[in-house]
Amino acid sequence: MDVAEEAAEFLELFHRERRLPGLGERLAQVRDEIAVTGSYRHTRNELVYGAKVAWRQSVRCVGRVRWAGLKVRDRRHVTTVAGIARELSAHLVAGDNGGRIQSVVTVFAPDRPGVGPRARIWNDQLVRYCGHRRDDGSVLGDPAQVGMTEAARRLGWRVPPVPGRFDLLPWVIETAREEPTVVEVPRELVREVALSHPDHPWFADLMLRWHALPVISNMRLRIGGVDYSCAPFNGHYLSDEIGTRNMGDRDRYDQLPVVARALGLDTSREDNLWREHAVLVINQAVLHSFALAGVRVSDPHTESELFMKFCAQEERAGRPVHGDWSWLNGSVGWAALHAVHHRYYDTRVPNPNIWPTPRVYDPSGVVKSTLREQHATARSQEV
Repeated sequence: MDVAEEAAEFLELFHRERRLPGLGERLAQVRDEIAVTGSYRHTRNELVYGAKVAWRQSVRCVGRVRWAGLKVRDRRHVTTVAGIARELSAHLVAGDNGGRIQSVVTVFAPDRPGVGPRARIWNDQLVRYCGHRRDDGSVLGDPAQVGMTEAARRLGWRVPPVPGRFDLLPWVIETAREEPTVVEVPRELVREVALSHPDHPWFADLMLRWHALPVISNMRLRIGGVDYSCAPFNGHYLSDEIGTRNMGDRDRYDQLPVVARALGLDTSREDNLWREHAVLVINQAVLHSFALAGVRVSDPHTESELFMKFCAQEERAGRPVHGDWSWLNGSVGWAALHAVHHRYYDTRVPNPNIWPTPRVYDPSGVVKSTLREQHATARSQEV
């Protein structure tokens, strides 16, 4: 489907669902603009609704019942590294909302047709912890962020004098006119939650913590044939995203054996299900700690019930429920999540949507190409 066809499909959806007049006139304007420039500019209302529909149709998200409440920050006019950094800080404040996490997307300038992004954030989330590779090959911190940590170091960023497990990664921001730039994350804007357990006092001695706000920053928002590669967005955490994946995965913080040993479980055998026991305790700690800190978080059971409500709403509206089954079923207590686990979804991925993008750097932190290089190559080919 080309840009004109995708634009027409989106505009028809927008005018139909919003019950707006003037579709024919708008389609003519857009076709004329595409004929001249290869793309077109969304009105603010089109951008806002398109971003909401992209969330509604995001196949990996179980929290879509809230799609209509997404707060859309239109920052297409902000095109410099310094300006983008200021807006990322403002996004942290808006999304955090005093601990009452609200869903927010900040949309920067659209990609250049046929060339690529005008701006890009290298980080996969606005708040992440460093992965410091030691001389013996082990990793202090988050192993998933070793490449990003090395990429920042190659750009001149200095590791803290005494590296720790939860050092904040800096942002790396680039534009088509500016080289990749390291920007320190304002620590005062990052809310963190220390993890403790209501029944196991020793859990607090593990000195684990996690940040409150998950802002995805390396995915591409596509609305009506127009790509926005710089459009960070957030919802709020599910407990198993932190407790099971971030804390539990072997290639992340790998805390299951640590917690199991503290519980007195035998980790030399598998038939006692020590891993399941440990992961439930960590998830209990996440839910307890976030509640204690007054920070919004969801448990998988409540969220699954809300997702079934979303499915019913979509079906009443005559829309298919698109979904990736493997992402919609949580990793804790899946057998008890009867409704979500035992139904199937339309596996097509429609637009508007939010698409994954390849990382800018390789596992050792070597950059593949910068936006300035990409745009310079495109200009030379045009000449």
